[in-house]
Amino acid sequence: MTTMRAETNFEPTKSVIEKLQLPPCVIVISGLPGSGKSTTARAVAARLSRAAHIEADVLHGMITQGKASPKGGEKAEAGDEFDLQLRMRLEQACVLARSFVDHGFTAIVDDIVIGHRLTQMSEHLQGVETRFVMLSPDFDVVKARWRAIDSPFVDSWDWIEEERLETDPVGLWLDSTGKTINEVAEEILNRLDETSISI
Repeated sequence: MTTMRAETNFEPTKSVIEKLQLPPCVIVISGLPGSGKSTTARAVAARLSRAAHIEADVLHGMITQGKASPKGGEKAEAGDEFDLQLRMRLEQACVLARSFVDHGFTAIVDDIVIGHRLTQMSEHLQGVETRFVMLSPDFDVVKARWRAIDSPFVDSWDWIEEERLETDPVGLWLDSTGKTINEVAEEILNRLDETSISI
């Protein structure tokens, strides 16, 4: 099965070179677990002259005691501990992103921003120029990645794809199936005008 492939070499096109001096803003890269958010975010950040990568999973990992996990792969109910921690990590990612922008850096945030979390993100980034990318590889490809890491929830997470598809189609929704990390990063930068959202 074809998946997104990692590469280390990058030859920027002229249009990408022109965008490497991007004015400070927040670029949110969303998608399902296993869609390539983190590797794509790092690749995009590496192509900008002043950028920071904010990985929501790393922020969540800062909880050393009391970290909640999904129960049986089921959707977090509003107000339960796992939902509250997901809200907290998104808020902290946005707070950190705003600080980087204030100091002249473009902040690349990667998190699972789907469904109502898009509204939460917008509330935390009011007044900041924000761009949004949804990585949309085939769900079968994503599930194959879950199986590759022996996820116990591989057969109980179909709800998350349904929630993603119900998310307001703002910004750039990019099918990354079969594309390398370089190709995805370059396409995002080449289509940057399509990533702007109003919040």
